[in-house]
Amino acid sequence: MNILYLHGLNSKLSPEKRKVLEKYGEVYAPDIDYQSEHIQPVEILKQYPDTHFNVIIGSSMGGLNAFIISENIGRPALLFNPPLVNHMPLKFQNIYTKGLAQKAIILGRQDKIVNPSDTLKFLGRYSKEAEVLIKLFPHLEHRIPLELFKDEVKEFFSKLCY
Repeated sequence: MNILYLHGLNSKLSPEKRKVLEKYGEVYAPDIDYQSEHIQPVEILKQYPDTHFNVIIGSSMGGLNAFIISENIGRPALLFNPPLVNHMPLKFQNIYTKGLAQKAIILGRQDKIVNPSDTLKFLGRYSKEAEVLIKLFPHLEHRIPLELFKDEVKEFFSKLCY
């Protein structure tokens, strides 16, 4: 299984979280400079022209890009505190089967960087045909603790048919 992991703004995939993901497949985690452009799903996928991703996982700005990629390539996504209010619908050519794919979205009610209420409002307008699981944690802030990451990744993969 090929896993595309997209880090957040001014962040990287930690070795500890990479180790968690590697239990489920091969991890591709590009270094992305979001400073000049926040939304760059096409540029991200161009780095892997011959790779078929089975799932997309992203955190914060990476979660936004993961959402857009998931929408375009029809693969499931696990998103941590994505700023979906900044969503721009993009359609791009790809080698994947298009279509709606399940998404699990983890939100922290105490997040001071990405307002969870804005994300929930966006999801309220989002396609009613897509399967979206939303978890709102009352004490979670923007950063995702390792134990929560482990638990949510495990649950996400347990629901896939791979």
